[in-house]
Amino acid sequence: MNVVLKIASLLLSYPTQELKEAAPAIRAALAGAAPDARVRGRLERLADDIARLDLYDAQERYVHLFDRTRSLSLHLFEHVHGEGRDRGQAMVDLMEMYEKAGFEIDARELPDYLPLFLEFLSMLPPAEARDLLGQTAHIVSALKERLRKRKSVYAGAFAAVEALAHGRPDGALLRTLLDAPEDDPDDLEALDRLWQEEAVTFGGNAGDNACGPDRLRTRLRAASRDAGRDAAPQTEPPAA
Repeated sequence: MNVVLKIASLLLSYPTQELKEAAPAIRAALAGAAPDARVRGRLERLADDIARLDLYDAQERYVHLFDRTRSLSLHLFEHVHGEGRDRGQAMVDLMEMYEKAGFEIDARELPDYLPLFLEFLSMLPPAEARDLLGQTAHIVSALKERLRKRKSVYAGAFAAVEALAHGRPDGALLRTLLDAPEDDPDDLEALDRLWQEEAVTFGGNAGDNACGPDRLRTRLRAASRDAGRDAAPQTEPPAA
């Protein structure tokens, strides 16, 4: 499982010439590390697809999907915390989890970036990795469904990641995410408005002293419930 998570991390990262050239090596590694034929096939298809494309085209597709389409963002907390203060504290908690495990990250990347999170999971015992991945299953599942609607080959990679998680995604949390409006990556004016928001800051009030896997689970679930309440129609108070 650890090798499969590492490969998924690579394939969901920004395409490079090295990644294109690594397709045969990725196939060989999956042959020995992914006993589930469906998981193996989905990741192989993405590796082969990236390899066959011109590098510029592969990179342009990636940016169009994951950088210009906020509803497909690869930053996990983007989907449950947006750009608010709670996201900053959630990332502090995630960073603490990385540090306790001895996992060092590049300061240029936010800790909730999915390829980075998958790389971290690839270092853990399989049972622990499955449990942590299961806590984000509703986000991975929502991204998979949105990519399927676009008939994107990347949907298969998200299906493969979903299959590695412990348990099934929470149906209510998944519906909350899928009910959120999707933005148009070609509407540049709307895109500018979306990103003109408060910058993420690391810190703020934690609310309690817990951290680690249980804190991650609590924040992911609570944020999704809050989003569902905010989206619910407001009823008028009874007349006096």
